[in-house]
Amino acid sequence: MEQTIKQAIIPKRAGLSGSTLKIIAMITMLIDHIGAVVLLRYILNMQSHQIVNVEPYNDMVTLYRVVRGIGRIAFPIYCFLLVEGFQKTRDLKKYILRLGVFALIAEVPFDLAFTAQVFSLRYQSVMLTLLIGVLTMWGVSLLEKHVRSRVLLVLGGTLTIALGAGVAELMNTDYGYMGVLCIMVLYALRRVKWMQILGGCLVFAWEIWAPVAFLPIAFYNGRRGMRLKYVFYLFYPLHLLILYLICVYMGLGNIPAV
Repeated sequence: MEQTIKQAIIPKRAGLSGSTLKIIAMITMLIDHIGAVVLLRYILNMQSHQIVNVEPYNDMVTLYRVVRGIGRIAFPIYCFLLVEGFQKTRDLKKYILRLGVFALIAEVPFDLAFTAQVFSLRYQSVMLTLLIGVLTMWGVSLLEKHVRSRVLLVLGGTLTIALGAGVAELMNTDYGYMGVLCIMVLYALRRVKWMQILGGCLVFAWEIWAPVAFLPIAFYNGRRGMRLKYVFYLFYPLHLLILYLICVYMGLGNIPAV
């Protein structure tokens, strides 16, 4: 009752909620994976058949580049929301467990979509990258709470980040060590919004279109919005599985997309 009264009194902030950002990230990720999973297989199939008509091939390559460019918007938003979720979660252990469980669930659809195998160690999903990012933030946050010496804090934080980045790279996760480093930059600058946005644009500049993600992030109003806790977790493996089944229907399921 008290919560309802507060919601009625406190006006809604203008801007984009966390759920809106999540929807933007899911849509751009879907567009990206249509390119990475379906279009790339189609292009590789055209190459293997030594196509005579070059124009359709060039059109397909151009389309592939466009959708992959749009897809670069998704990961920075997920990294930003991960930092927000880490700060605002009521139960960090459940948050980590949830990420871990769905990272395992997503592995088979991810491997099918990208390697055409039920299980492969060649390439791991972004869910694992996000999990490593959360664990790295947790390690640094513990140092921030318990280490008084600034020198030891910087040293310990650097080693923790290097460990997280190294694990991501060794496990061949999506975005690898750069994914963890980008998450940690957003975490380090979390207290000042404009610095976080500027730092995010700079650290993601290695992917041309990725800094565009910080336009909607700049309008984030700090509110959760719609309750979409499990939507992303379910959407990730389901959309990969569906895209792979589309490839199978097209006769391209046996072609790796990596």
